[in-house]
Amino acid sequence: MNRTPFILGFVLLIGLMVIRILDPYPVKAGRDFYFDSLQQIKPRAYQDVGVRIVDIDEASLRELGQWPWPRDMLADLVTQLQSYGAAVVVFDVLFVEKDRYSPSNLLERNTFSGLTLPDGARENLLQIDFDAVFAETFANIPVVLGTAQTPETGKPTETAVAEVIEFGENLIDVLPRMGASTSIIPVLKDAAAGIGSVSVEGYGQTSVIRTVPLIWNGSQGPMPSLALEALRVALGETSYILWGTEGTLGSVSAVGVGEIDIPTLFDGQIWVKFRSYQPDLYVSAHQVLDETYDPALAEKLQNTIVFVGSSAAGLLDIRATALRQSVPGVSIHAQIVEQILLGTYLKRTDWIQGVEILTLILLGLIVLYRMTLSGPIWSFVTGFFSAFIVVIASWVAYATQGILFDATFPLVGGFLAFATVAGYQFVITDYDKRQIRLSFSKYVAPTVLEQIEKSRYQLELGGITKPVTVMFCDIRDFTTLSETVEASDLVALLNGLFDKLSFEILDQEGTIDKFIGDSVMAFWNAPIETPDHAARACRAAIQMRTAIKDFNQSKPGSPIRIAIGINSGNACVGNVGSRKRFDYSVIGDTVNVASRVETTCRHVGFDIVATARTVQMAPDIACLYSGIVDLKGKTDLTRIFIILGDSTFAQSDDFKKLKTDHDLLVKAISSGLDQATIADRLDICMSHARNAGVDLVEFYEKIPGRYDDFRAIDQVEPLQERA
Repeated sequence: MNRTPFILGFVLLIGLMVIRILDPYPVKAGRDFYFDSLQQIKPRAYQDVGVRIVDIDEASLRELGQWPWPRDMLADLVTQLQSYGAAVVVFDVLFVEKDRYSPSNLLERNTFSGLTLPDGARENLLQIDFDAVFAETFANIPVVLGTAQTPETGKPTETAVAEVIEFGENLIDVLPRMGASTSIIPVLKDAAAGIGSVSVEGYGQTSVIRTVPLIWNGSQGPMPSLALEALRVALGETSYILWGTEGTLGSVSAVGVGEIDIPTLFDGQIWVKFRSYQPDLYVSAHQVLDETYDPALAEKLQNTIVFVGSSAAGLLDIRATALRQSVPGVSIHAQIVEQILLGTYLKRTDWIQGVEILTLILLGLIVLYRMTLSGPIWSFVTGFFSAFIVVIASWVAYATQGILFDATFPLVGGFLAFATVAGYQFVITDYDKRQIRLSFSKYVAPTVLEQIEKSRYQLELGGITKPVTVMFCDIRDFTTLSETVEASDLVALLNGLFDKLSFEILDQEGTIDKFIGDSVMAFWNAPIETPDHAARACRAAIQMRTAIKDFNQSKPGSPIRIAIGINSGNACVGNVGSRKRFDYSVIGDTVNVASRVETTCRHVGFDIVATARTVQMAPDIACLYSGIVDLKGKTDLTRIFIILGDSTFAQSDDFKKLKTDHDLLVKAISSGLDQATIADRLDICMSHARNAGVDLVEFYEKIPGRYDDFRAIDQVEPLQERA
């Protein structure tokens, strides 16, 4: 038996074992994906344990006004929850500043400083403090408030209400670090029954939520999570216990609250076992605030822990879970309390990880032995059944005991061992065949072989990943147009229109991917390399705007309007389809974003919208910042710009004045300046819009309804300077 393949495979197994111990990101990512899959197949079954969510949802915002609401309204909310029999009220809301709607605060503003009031009225109004009104309701029902970690340096964290007792050494030091946190105004903090952290991950992390710290290590001492603090207040306890792992320094095994011990990871984090969305747990806030007493609502809220949070997309508290669902952050806190009360936990300890490494070695040795003894076929069969057993064992451990055993790395290790030995044997076996081909090539012209190889290559499926710029162009109100035009006339109209638009795309060396109904998809930088592909796409869009104007002048009836979305980034370019029929196309997230950006044209009120990536790569193009939008299907927010003109237009005095005043308007909105200042700057921009040579009136008319798009700037990465 040739020992060389076995030795190669064994060395590979040792290397894989070292990689598993080092645990780099790709290994973690694969493991997380596998554990997510387990939860998706068998999520936690819902059982009612007396946890509810009062949701500041879209309906409540429509009924009661935009957020934040006046604190006297929140006082009414707490009072109503008390009347409905709630046991504890937990706010997944930050109270960092005084209520700006309080009469005492309003009268201090310059806007109202000169307001004439009857004798004594001003003094009376100055006594009305909605924060104090809100705090007074805390005396009637236990209320837990939240704090969140921030990136600020030198700012202390809030001080927790309950103390933490350690049964072990250096346990607090291993807890997740909270360098700084938001403050809570004193009048509310002093009245609260508990204070907990609303943060469910480290600052700036936006990954899938899988584990959540139960207690943070704050600069002013340990800070419990909002869920844990809610549970403590509900149980009437005054402290927590950190249980250390026996025989291990600085390792937490469980967190105790009352008679409940919660098993954790070594750093005090709990692995959340999620359940599917349960609409019965949610109560819209406007229903609670309705003055009419609702017996059904009372039955639903009686003796429950009530979390108050928001599912409204505009309030930016939507998180991705292991179930691949986007849920409000408040739902995660509520699910942790449910999980603890049910005693349903996911377990992943050091000994489990040790078994995973042993499984990797054992599975690899089995595959190597069968490969060297019986060849690749029996090795594959043996490895397949061994892997099947590992997967089944992993599933049974999860489904019955909540044990998270990673089957992915042992399976990958076994496959790599098989591939290494099989590859080695293939090289040895293929050597003679290559010698025959080398001899045969002496009798066949090399040019003929090259042509055959080139032809076969062109027929293969697949592609390469490279930077591209993608454009989507769509006819606005096409459905209405199609209802007023005969089908044959509509086809003729589309053909004429697409002919005009296609010419402009090709003029800028673009590639037309396809026509999709009333839409055109095109891309740049493939197959022809064009370093300035982003600028060419923008210029094509500008030329298409002119072309559509000329087209409308040449035909009777209502003018046709188009919407164009542009995005730049990496995508896979190549032949896509079946082996019998395929197209040269581009696919990837860059394409999806471009399609979504095109749909924002109506929301923005402009015909050409591009992402920040495109604008940064096209520094000579005249553009204006248009806010940050939440694209469908995207977790992160997207910064967008409107495209006005080419480099000549960008250098014009009119555009420079417009851009200066537009930037001042954006700054006023994002900085939260008063409405009068914003209105004045908007009027200035509107005066430019009427003389800009580009239709900007609709764009500026829609800005008052899009303030949140400009105020969400902290939710995305800073914009880099344009090249």
